[in-house]
Amino acid sequence: MTDPSGQAAPDQAAPDQADPGLPGVSYVMPVLNEVTHVEAAIASLLDQDYTGPFDVIVALGPSIDGTTELVGRLSSVDPRIRVIENPTGSTPSGLNVAIAASRYPVVVRVDAHSLLPRDYTRVAVEALLRTDAANVGGIMKAEGTTAFERAVAHAYGSKAGLGGGAHHVGGVEGPAETVYLGVFQRSWLTRVGLFNKDIRRGQDWELNRRLREAGGTVWFTPRLVVTYRPRPSLERLARQFFSTGLWRGELARRFFTANALKYFVPPVMVAAVVLGLAVGAVGLATGTWLTLGFVVPLVYLVFVAVAAVGAARSQGRRAGAWFLVVLPCIHFSWGLGFILGFLKLTKNITAHTGR
Repeated sequence: MTDPSGQAAPDQAAPDQADPGLPGVSYVMPVLNEVTHVEAAIASLLDQDYTGPFDVIVALGPSIDGTTELVGRLSSVDPRIRVIENPTGSTPSGLNVAIAASRYPVVVRVDAHSLLPRDYTRVAVEALLRTDAANVGGIMKAEGTTAFERAVAHAYGSKAGLGGGAHHVGGVEGPAETVYLGVFQRSWLTRVGLFNKDIRRGQDWELNRRLREAGGTVWFTPRLVVTYRPRPSLERLARQFFSTGLWRGELARRFFTANALKYFVPPVMVAAVVLGLAVGAVGLATGTWLTLGFVVPLVYLVFVAVAAVGAARSQGRRAGAWFLVVLPCIHFSWGLGFILGFLKLTKNITAHTGR
């Protein structure tokens, strides 16, 4: 069933066994060319053990891989699934049109690459009611099926990869800067103006910044663990992290003092390695002490090799071998993107880097 108008459908979305004493929940999911993952992601929503009323709103971008037909079939057999159009295909625009079409006071932000455990909504709503937070979220647990994906998953969950933030590796329950995905009080979302549609990546962090500035609490709980499926190829991984870094650089420029120091590590590393190679090359050409510049990239290579040993121990030898490529791909794609974004080149490049 398609609802391009974005208007709330009749209240047929609530299952017969819904408990009217619990707040209703609207799952909002932006989707663009996700035929491989979206069915499993939606199935994890329908399988939740939360007994309150709910609906699933899929904001469908202009997909060309069969996603449109797939979600159309799913919505035709289950009235709790509504499909609305997201002409731009961007994540923040999709989230906004889905939220506008939602009817319930609790909004659960979902990703087409994520699989929610059965107790996710129940645990999140309990935390939301207990803390009166504006947003509650938890941990993104990356899991891969191939050796390459397992290497990427290990990078997500390690300090060597993405810095070891609580929403990647876990931590103590309490107020946080940001969380993965998010379970929101709809009233708080409307109060701060929803997602910023001009920010293609990092929109969760930016929204959580505004929620905190408005007096709301962003609450982290390690009880919420979401399975995430990594990108399946090196090309797609590089594009993902280049785009993410690009927008993180944009956010660092716009809100410089609000950014933690960890966000500046990859661009500094990229600059140091490139400068070290350049200085070392000059040293080779001139036969001078400038060859010591090669020490910097050498130290980085040792760092990657040591990290790959850890990946091999936890994920297997093939994944460890892939990690030797995956980790530099993540660091350099993200770091280069950050530098370009920080230098105000975002608008010129995003059209070629996906959502």
